[in-house]
Amino acid sequence: MSTGRAGDRIFAGAARGSGIIVLGIVAAIAAFLVWKAIPALQDNEANFLTSEEWNPNAAPPEFGIAQLAFGTVVSSLLAMLIATPVAIGIALFISFYSPRRLATGLGYIVDLLAAVPSIVYGLWGLIFLSQHMEGISKFLNSVLGWIPLFGGDSPGKNSIFTASVVLAIMILPIISSISREVFLQVPQPNVEAALALGATRWEMIRMSVLPYGRSGMIGASMLGLGRAMGETIAVAMVLTFVPGINWHLLENGGSTFAANIANSFAEASTTGRGALIASGLVLFVITLVVNMAARAVVARRKEFV
Repeated sequence: MSTGRAGDRIFAGAARGSGIIVLGIVAAIAAFLVWKAIPALQDNEANFLTSEEWNPNAAPPEFGIAQLAFGTVVSSLLAMLIATPVAIGIALFISFYSPRRLATGLGYIVDLLAAVPSIVYGLWGLIFLSQHMEGISKFLNSVLGWIPLFGGDSPGKNSIFTASVVLAIMILPIISSISREVFLQVPQPNVEAALALGATRWEMIRMSVLPYGRSGMIGASMLGLGRAMGETIAVAMVLTFVPGINWHLLENGGSTFAANIANSFAEASTTGRGALIASGLVLFVITLVVNMAARAVVARRKEFV
């Protein structure tokens, strides 16, 4: 008994120590970003939070994150809205509709998509997808042009919408894989009871599976959102930088935090690198808030699960 209690104490101490180490690493990253960003922020002649101009290499430097924050948040949210229904549909098909032998192969294929490097998605988006997006953008503009986000006079192929489609394809396997694992944890008696009462397969899913897996689906979507916010290479290759916030998502132009850092870091001056690090600090905070929100939502559903 004493050996067991000693083992419990050792495991509890190791788990606590691991959590403290993770928190220390996060705090160290935040402190480093703040330390490197302060000199550039002190030299900045523009409002860092509201200015759309990004010219930290000028004399005096003027830069702000308004355009970068807009592009990052809008492209990531749009990608999540596109990817989440498709990913959940794939997860439901693999878990409850597909024959077992086929489901195993489909599961491997979906998981394999998550391992494809970002640069491959970027090259595919630049060479193939963007060449076909101009026609889709013009169609959406003609049908939904009365909505400001889909309006504009010159819909193109290197827009925030195109970048969002690439991001949606990138985060789809993550959301699908996590959702599938959540669905497979649904108590089998709940499923069998719904079917025994005469429910169709969809009614069984709606009554037994989706309520049980709601927190997992939300967590998976938030994890995909965090991945989309931090994506660098694919967005940098697809998106054409045009200064200023453009509310017409189908027109060429826009930028994100990660893409701007990737495109500008090599040629940045000392102040410019500090400005990029400052923008990275904002992205760090946004991603942290998103993850905390996801954890809060999952925690609220823990009692039900």
